[in-house]
Amino acid sequence: MLFSALPDRQGLYDPGNESDSCGVAMVTDIQGRRSHAIVADGLVALEHLEHRGAAGAEPNSGDGAGILIQLPVELLREVVDFELPPSAPDGANTFAAGICFLPQDPDGRAEAREHVEAIANEEGLHVLGWRAVPVDPDGAEVGETALGCVPFMSQLFVAAPQGIGGIDLDRRVYPLRKRAERNGVYFPSLSSRTMVYKGMLTTMQLPQYFPDLRDERCLSAIAIVHSRFSTNTFPSWPLAHPFRFVAHNGEINTVRGNRNRMHAREAMLASSKIPGDLSRLSPICTPDASDSASFDEVLELLHLGGRSLPHAVLMMIPEAWENNATMDPAERAFWQFHASLMEPWDGPACVTFTDGTLVGAALDRNGLRPGRW
Repeated sequence: MLFSALPDRQGLYDPGNESDSCGVAMVTDIQGRRSHAIVADGLVALEHLEHRGAAGAEPNSGDGAGILIQLPVELLREVVDFELPPSAPDGANTFAAGICFLPQDPDGRAEAREHVEAIANEEGLHVLGWRAVPVDPDGAEVGETALGCVPFMSQLFVAAPQGIGGIDLDRRVYPLRKRAERNGVYFPSLSSRTMVYKGMLTTMQLPQYFPDLRDERCLSAIAIVHSRFSTNTFPSWPLAHPFRFVAHNGEINTVRGNRNRMHAREAMLASSKIPGDLSRLSPICTPDASDSASFDEVLELLHLGGRSLPHAVLMMIPEAWENNATMDPAERAFWQFHASLMEPWDGPACVTFTDGTLVGAALDRNGLRPGRW
C-alpha cells in the first residue's frame, strides 16, 4: 500500500482482515454562509475526538485525522502564482483542485507529475499549474513512524474547455484521478466543490501540519472531520478520513461481497453524464483499500453518474424495510426497486457525507451506530 508501513501477508497475519472504529463530526452553516469560523469550529470538534483516534507506542504518529471542506477558493486565488479562471454565472467554480500525494524522491516525483499531466491532456483537461502544499512537520511534532512513509504534497489545478464548472467539471476530472492513481500517486480529493486535508496524524497535529487550515482566508460553510482508530491495522496516509464524499465510523461487514459484486457490474456500467468509455475507470473499488474507501468510491460513481448524493446514500444503506408492515407503500416501493440494483452495504456504521452543497448523515440499517446533533 502506498505511503504506509502496512506489512505483507505473513504467518497468521492477513491484511485483508483489517477493520477500524473512529470518531466523526460535522459543522455547517445551514444558510450556506462561508466563513473561517466553520473551519475553526470543525478543527475544535476534531480535537474533541482525540479519544476516538489512536496512536501506537509512538504517541505522535496517529492513525489518521482529516477535514473535508468546500473548495477554499478565496485562499487559493491568493496563494497560487498563476491565474485561476473566474466563477461561472451560477457561481460554480470553473477549476478543480486537490492535494496529490507524490513520491518524496525528486526524480520519481517529476515522473509522476508528468504522467498526471499526460493523462489530463488525454482527458481534454488543461493543467493550470501546481502548488507545493505548505506543511510543517516540525511544528506539528510528527513522529518518525508517520514521517517514514510521508508523501510529498502538491495541489493540482485543472480546468475544462468552455468554462465547464461544478459537478459537470467533477465528472470530467473523475477519470483523470482514477487513472492517475494506478501509477503511484493518490488524491485525497480532486474537485471543483470540495477539498480534503488529511494524513497519518493525530487530531491535534492536523491544523499544525497544514498552515492552510489556520489561514483566515480559508473559508467554508461545511466542515466534516474524522479521527481514525484502525483497531487491527497499520495506519497509512491515504486511508485517513475523510474521503472524497464521506467520513465513516464503524465497519462494513459485507464489504468483500460488495466489492465482488461491484467488480462483476463493471462490464455493464454506462452513463450519459461521465464522458468516454467507462472501462478506463476500472477497478471502481481500489484493491487493498479500506471498507470506507470502497464505500466512498462506489458512492462517488453513483453520484457523478446522475443521482443526488442522498439518493445514492440510500441505495447503499437502505432501511431494514423487508419485514416492516407499517411502512408507507410508496417508501416500500422505493426500497424494493433499488434492491434490484444494488445490495446493501451492511454493518454497524455511521456515515457523514457532503458534495460541497449539502451535508448529511445516515445510520446503519439497524441503528447500531447512532449519531447525535
